Amino acid sequence: MGFEAFLGVNPWTALFTLANTITLFLVLKKMLFKPVLRMIEDRQNEIDNMYREACESQHHAKALQAEYEAKFAAASQEAERLVKDAVARGQSREEEILRQANAEANAIREKASADIAQEKKKAVAEAKGEISDLAIEIAQKMIGKSLNDKDQKRLVDSFIDELGEPL
Repeated sequence: MGFEAFLGVNPWTALFTLANTITLFLVLKKMLFKPVLRMIEDRQNEIDNMYREACESQHHAKALQAEYEAKFAAASQEAERLVKDAVARGQSREEEILRQANAEANAIREKASADIAQEKKKAVAEAKGEISDLAIEIAQKMIGKSLNDKDQKRLVDSFIDELGEPL
């Protein structure tokens, strides 16, 4: 008993306590530690999956944002191109209308010039006719005889030539 008295511990009690502790440890390890570790590992895997999915979602959102920005830029360029095309068509139409208006104005001017020239010729012809009638009457009264057509034409032409170009 000397050893037991010195330490105050019964070796058999210590051996049983040690055996109980090892048994308790093995039972707890089998029944508690493994399920708890498995639960912790499952929870860790779940958290890792959540982070991975969040990261993937973030990358997907960034990709969508880049795609939408590219589409918006393309739509803006298309709108700008359409506006430029519309302006160009408007300017082209304006030029065409101006060309048509100028052509119509020139045609009206030419027609008016042709009408004026025709009216001038008509007026000169009428004036020649009246002048020739007056000249014939005057010549007949002065000469006292009637003139044939050839003499009459020669006399009228010389009279008109002496007057000069009318109008």
